[in-house]
Amino acid sequence: MPADLTDPDQRARFTAVYRDTLLDNVLPFWLRHGLDREHGGLFTMLDRDGSRLDDDKSIWFQGRAGWMFATAWLSVGPRPEWLEAARSCIDFIRRHGHRADGKMWFSVTRDGRPLRMRRYVFSESFAAIAYAAAARITNDDSLAAAALRTFETYLRISFEPGAMSPKFEPTRPMKSLATPMIGIVTAQEIRSRLGDVTVLGRSCTTWIDTFIREIERDFLKTEWHALLESVSPDGQARLDHTDGRLLNPGHAIECAWFIMHEGAHRHDRRLIDLGVRILDWSWERGWDHEYGGIFYFRDVLGKPVLEYWQDMKFWWPHCEAIIATLMAWQLTGEPRHAHRHAQVHHWSFQHFPDPEFGEWFGYLHRDGRVAQPAKGSMYKGPFHLPRMLLKCWHLLEKSAIVTARHSSPPPGS
Repeated sequence: MPADLTDPDQRARFTAVYRDTLLDNVLPFWLRHGLDREHGGLFTMLDRDGSRLDDDKSIWFQGRAGWMFATAWLSVGPRPEWLEAARSCIDFIRRHGHRADGKMWFSVTRDGRPLRMRRYVFSESFAAIAYAAAARITNDDSLAAAALRTFETYLRISFEPGAMSPKFEPTRPMKSLATPMIGIVTAQEIRSRLGDVTVLGRSCTTWIDTFIREIERDFLKTEWHALLESVSPDGQARLDHTDGRLLNPGHAIECAWFIMHEGAHRHDRRLIDLGVRILDWSWERGWDHEYGGIFYFRDVLGKPVLEYWQDMKFWWPHCEAIIATLMAWQLTGEPRHAHRHAQVHHWSFQHFPDPEFGEWFGYLHRDGRVAQPAKGSMYKGPFHLPRMLLKCWHLLEKSAIVTARHSSPPPGS
């Protein structure tokens, strides 16, 4: 599907879709149906029409939603309803999200009583960026301190031996791409709101260097053109087991744009090229050439993937691919990225949106039919979709400036 993102008319059409879907559809859906005006925080387990399926609360989504609404306030404009929503989510996790030792719950009751603790620390990473964004709005030093303290918890539990009991026995130890990958974006967001602050003796930029180095050294496998999800602690692939061969194309594509973003921030062509390489490899393995859309799981050797949802189309990998392809085009100008951006944009906007009640369906069958119509769960809420819409809206506006600058005649001509 051809796309000429240097054409102002095409770029304007894409921009309008991202902007209007964000401002007139997605954020209003969550403001209308998600906010708990009695106990604070956000309901995420919502049916297709926004009615409540369950009132238990995902703690990591209080952080994700708090960050999203605060970021909209900071980057679009100071709308009071966005600040109210951000404060409600952030106040809820400050009151109810942290165990006494700093570790955060995964889920709680509507009024904040603990339900579940998980080993991983992604509730902490999302709370940290929410606190940082709110600190930028309010100039509240206690929120800035909470951001750094919560990021410290993420780092300590993720990397300090013995800080958290392992998920598996030591017979076959493995480590996950998710930990350094989410470390990158958490440090990036804290740096953007609080400056290049020091956490556990390292600046945010130094932490980002550490995470990118680990990903490139241990998870990136040039011989297979793949970014693996799991490897042994020393970076060795375990191809004799299904989890060692597992690829998650959407996850790798998300990682790709985090690295490209860092390359753009530093004007570092090597990092941009690294991110583009991960995107290219992951697109080739992940795009479904028969039905369109992005597969959820693949096997690095092409063997069957045992998870039953392996060929389903989830909303979030498509959101990440929309961002990554647009960013790659903006940073390289190479037409294949514009072409892929149009492919994933059109497939996603043809299949995921709900024209009757708004927002996106989250889970589709391989051929694009809706598998389950709920709009929210413990894992789906106002994050991947509104982040994509906001990011692409702003990337396209920036691209318009870059294109105009490049097309202008040189001075004196």
